[in-house]
Amino acid sequence: MSKFSKKKGGEVPAISTASLPDIVFMLLFFFMVATVMREDELSVENSLPLANQIEKLEDKNMLVYIYVGQPTAAYQKQFGESAVIQLGDKISPAERVYDYVNTKRNAMAENLQLQMMVSLKVDGEATVGVLTDVKEQLRRANALKVNYTARKGDPMMNLNR
Repeated sequence: MSKFSKKKGGEVPAISTASLPDIVFMLLFFFMVATVMREDELSVENSLPLANQIEKLEDKNMLVYIYVGQPTAAYQKQFGESAVIQLGDKISPAERVYDYVNTKRNAMAENLQLQMMVSLKVDGEATVGVLTDVKEQLRRANALKVNYTARKGDPMMNLNR
């Protein structure tokens, strides 16, 4: 005689769903922490120029972004087709650059305020006049660390066309 008897019927026990809410909340928490929200919705066309000597910035907490370019199709009726300045999510005149930079600087931690850098994302087709107005306002706001954003590539390729 055997000590152990086989169960007759071979029914599979029900799967326990007691830990399912814990797993769902763990996944939810993970994606909430790991997801990076896009700061600005672009209202201007921004085809960055090519450059062959590019350095990647490591700490983006001290950057303030200013976009310069032609308005997208949705905004061309309102702003025309010439180059405009986008500060945050709004298209603004050059005179507002001063206030925008100072507001961003004051929102930073004190140890980052002196290291603040303005990153200009200027469309390759934008006029120099708009860029000069922006740089004048940056000088007025004492934001003298300026970075120009570009795509990696050979700039001479565009000149040969």
